[in-house]
Amino acid sequence: MSKIISLANQKGGVGKTTTSINLAAALAQQGKRVLLIDADPQANASSGLGIDIQQMNNTIYECLINRIDPHTAVVHTSVKRLDIIPSHIDLVGAEIEMLNIEHRETVMKQILGQLRAEYDYILIDCSPSLGLLTVNALTASDSVIIPVQCEFFALEGIAKLLNTIKIIKSQLNPALQIEGFLLTMYDNRLRLSNQVYEEVKRHFGDLVFNTVISRNVRLSEAPSHGLSIIEYDASSKGAKNYIALAKELIKRQ
Repeated sequence: MSKIISLANQKGGVGKTTTSINLAAALAQQGKRVLLIDADPQANASSGLGIDIQQMNNTIYECLINRIDPHTAVVHTSVKRLDIIPSHIDLVGAEIEMLNIEHRETVMKQILGQLRAEYDYILIDCSPSLGLLTVNALTASDSVIIPVQCEFFALEGIAKLLNTIKIIKSQLNPALQIEGFLLTMYDNRLRLSNQVYEEVKRHFGDLVFNTVISRNVRLSEAPSHGLSIIEYDASSKGAKNYIALAKELIKRQ
């Protein structure tokens, strides 16, 4: 049975898209069939995997608004076993356009229901907000990964996200679970990184992934080449971190 996982945090710059791209690639490298849904209007997950969104006729926008067959929006990436449904800047207006749609919170769930049997994992890169697109993603998901950067104010806004998850569990998706909190941009030389790690661990205990994602120059370079870190530099610390995360995720199932 496939698993649908949202990567969500309304706070920007926490490594959400970096994690979406590289966890997807790492899972594919482990032999899993993976589909990445780029549900962020900035479309960074799409460009980060080398997709030219200007050349795309069908994206997640057309799936949500025009209800096209989602199979027509699936694009194969350069990573074996990894596909993506790209995003588009038009997605900015999707939340307003969806307001008049009946059962608007479950549109994504209906879309992914048509694709679910073909993949082991479907990852959704959510936009950095708690709007209707993120609500759709969480309603469609089995679980959510929450990236938390090892910086000052790391836990700022987490309470709001957890409250949103609680509301969705009670009203739209009772089966939704927190897959885990993922510490990103970790630098063991910095006291602050270690303090944040301890604080998150104290708050959330076993919900925190054992794997932490270290600060890594190669990791920040890879998207500009349209490559996952595993393709760009498989020997880098970033690649090793994401492979470890993929293995930890697979082991949990």
